[in-house]
Amino acid sequence: MKVPLIDLQAQFVSIRDSVRAGVDRVFETQMFVMGPEVAALETEVAAYCQTAEAIGCASGSDALLLAFMGLNVGPGDEVITTPFSFFATASAIARTGARPIFVDIDPLTYNLNVDQIPAAITSRTRAVLPVHLYGQCADMDQLLDLCKSKGLTLVEDAAQAIGAEDRGRRAGSMGLAGCFSFYPTKNLGAAGDAGIITTSDSEFATRVRRLRLHGGLTEYQHVEVGINSRIDALQAVVLRAKLPHLDNWSNARAQKAEVYSHLIEGAKLDFRVDPPFIKPGNRHIFHQYVIRVPEHRDALMDHLKAREIATKVYYPIPLHLQECFKYLGYKEGDFPEAEKAARETFALPLYPELTAEQQEYVVNAIKDFRP
Repeated sequence: MKVPLIDLQAQFVSIRDSVRAGVDRVFETQMFVMGPEVAALETEVAAYCQTAEAIGCASGSDALLLAFMGLNVGPGDEVITTPFSFFATASAIARTGARPIFVDIDPLTYNLNVDQIPAAITSRTRAVLPVHLYGQCADMDQLLDLCKSKGLTLVEDAAQAIGAEDRGRRAGSMGLAGCFSFYPTKNLGAAGDAGIITTSDSEFATRVRRLRLHGGLTEYQHVEVGINSRIDALQAVVLRAKLPHLDNWSNARAQKAEVYSHLIEGAKLDFRVDPPFIKPGNRHIFHQYVIRVPEHRDALMDHLKAREIATKVYYPIPLHLQECFKYLGYKEGDFPEAEKAARETFALPLYPELTAEQQEYVVNAIKDFRP
């Protein structure tokens, strides 16, 4: 049995007609960049994320960059974030000229360890950027309290977490801004790159809308230097077709994650496998189902590959050890939990259309592994 990491073809079957209808609308109007489809998507995503506004842009990476540009973060500033995330989390900070300051992660959730943030705050700290990793919100109450007490801005990297909740509050609604990716493999994925920024601050929203259009009030009147980061109407219609299905898809992911955890916990393995931890009060949307295997991780992945089960490591090299960030002065051992997670974790196949038979096949293959 072949089990892919994700199956977008199976998802497309359920939305084919609405996607094609939306594509036809765009071609009939010939309004390919921005326009009414993008405006409608922004309204719908804002409502879904419990924010007043949403601003579409070209990618999740640009969403982060635009958020920091909108805050005037730049040279001499510092932004505290996690070393255990996708590259764009830190690169968006660096691209403004500011300095990423890393703090280690909680070994259970893989999100920022909030208790370690105060020691990293300096007079240059402008913001904190938690990542809601794998689809679970960071500890937002602690983060919000800390940022308020220290006068810092909280920006949420919610690229993997659209629809995730912390005590009923949606990801992207709790900080000044939420930054989302619509990369095709996300729970809500476009047919290419796209992103969005959510906020309930109207002044901030107005500035970000301007920054994504070269900093212009009109096509030829520029009040500041922005970037070209628009969302295409074709991406908007794909996302609009998918959005009504999102909660059902995320609930299906969570249900299948529960099945995985139940099967793994009852498997009586000869080696340790830790299923994901769900923090009480959180809605985990399971963008990824990531297990921890303290010993024999790579050998187990090879064993599953031989049985045509796809797996993937998110993320094999923590950001503080990336060559391009050598100038920050970090070294191996500085963030032991992030480094340990990079050595011990990997994702199993998970998507709404994954069958019970496929899940049993995956866990039986894990049971058959002999270290």
